[in-house]
Amino acid sequence: MTQFTEQDQEQIRAQGVSLEQIDQQIQHFVQGFPYLNVIKAATIGDGIIRVPDEQITTYIHQFDQAAQDKDLVKFVPASGAATRMFKSLFAALDGKSDKSADEVFARLPDFAFYDDLKAALAKNGVDLDETVTEGRWDTATRQTVLHFLLMADGLDYGSLPKGLLKFHQYPDGARTPVEEHLVEGAAYANSNGTVRIHFTVSPEHRSRFEELISQEKADYEAWLGVTFDISFSEQKKATDTISVDTDNSPFRNPDGSLLFRPAGHGALIENLNDIDADVVFIKNIDNVVPDEIKETTVTYKKVLAAVLLDAQQRVARLQSLLEGADASDVSDGYLAEADELFRRTLFTLPPDGFESLAKAEKVDYFRQKLNRPIRVCGMVQNVGEPGGGPFWARNADGSVSLQVVESAQIDLTNPQQKEIFDTATHFNPVDLVCGLKDHHGRKFDLPAFRDPLTGFITAKSKDGKDLKAQELPGLWNGAMADWNTIFVEVPLITFNPVKTVNDLLRKEHQPADE
Repeated sequence: MTQFTEQDQEQIRAQGVSLEQIDQQIQHFVQGFPYLNVIKAATIGDGIIRVPDEQITTYIHQFDQAAQDKDLVKFVPASGAATRMFKSLFAALDGKSDKSADEVFARLPDFAFYDDLKAALAKNGVDLDETVTEGRWDTATRQTVLHFLLMADGLDYGSLPKGLLKFHQYPDGARTPVEEHLVEGAAYANSNGTVRIHFTVSPEHRSRFEELISQEKADYEAWLGVTFDISFSEQKKATDTISVDTDNSPFRNPDGSLLFRPAGHGALIENLNDIDADVVFIKNIDNVVPDEIKETTVTYKKVLAAVLLDAQQRVARLQSLLEGADASDVSDGYLAEADELFRRTLFTLPPDGFESLAKAEKVDYFRQKLNRPIRVCGMVQNVGEPGGGPFWARNADGSVSLQVVESAQIDLTNPQQKEIFDTATHFNPVDLVCGLKDHHGRKFDLPAFRDPLTGFITAKSKDGKDLKAQELPGLWNGAMADWNTIFVEVPLITFNPVKTVNDLLRKEHQPADE
């Protein structure tokens, strides 16, 4: 066990964690995290459902009917800063321009933030329209424009979160991703006229999000005919993880204090756990599109939710038959029905030797597996984008189930595992619909269904010194590893993330007449 000073222990207590948790984190640094044992890629017909076109209308109707009696929430991770989005422009500000930066200048008026940038430059004596018309893009002019786009005395886009940047242009003005999520949420997270949306934000930007909602909420309510219930939360301090030196001893700041770092999006399982709702839609802040192409996204969100509600009904029926009953009173027919439900609907295969178990052991297995949160994950065809892939993986209890797996979780030096990884045809674009309550309406304790051995070790530096940081199991990876999981194919058009500023120039993010 690592020896900590009294001052260290006081800091750890203030962090909201125990010494045992810190020691466990340090052990993860020492031992590393084990690789996941993937059995095969999930594909269409073998782990991924492709919904027939003729069934889509039925699913939409089923969801629209059920939604009136359900408490719905749209959960949007929105804390990430846009710094990486402007990487090429920061380089250009330092005099290292490239093709992507050149494209930004060539198409500057096509960005929704153009008018704001023009106003900021006008205050400093620069006529942006004139500069664009004449094409006067000498180095000094470029750097002036970039400065007022990226820096705090201008638009400050280099440090703001993506949610607050202007993404899309409309005849009546520009919209941020936050506003696009309001419009999208009204189309499917609408329960009897109330639309609940929860944003996870960073503490330093929370007031800016709240200010934006305060300014725009009433106008969107009047336009869309709904009432918005908007809430915010921040990543909890207690989910930060300790950092270590390269020799795995605690990393210390210049003042001798321990260094804790945010532990990635997996920490948001705690925020999700605080949500009280029947159905939760999860989608990243930057995956939004203009109104002209929202329809497909809305359609498939309802399809995913209908698949979830159907699965919940089937689970609830079996639970009511199995719970409280003596194992000897459970018929072989009910056990066969449970086995069929897991194989065909919940995509979970029992451990080897399951057939030889006593009836009581089988009943206990099914009870435990039924009593879990359910998630339905949208899967798009893989066209080279990074993201978690759909795989069948072996669990600690010997069962095999569907998992969203990142490349870092697979031993790619193992030829067999590498071959399996390369056969994946789809990936998850952070498109999930989740059921967080059991059939009695009681909330699950979500952290209890996390696989703590699916974290990540990353190399970082601070004050010129190398360190190792630790990320918790990802929100849609290890943090949901022990959920009942269903994969459904969704169209590629539903995935339009903005990873770089140039992505905003793609036709999907431009006005329809472009």
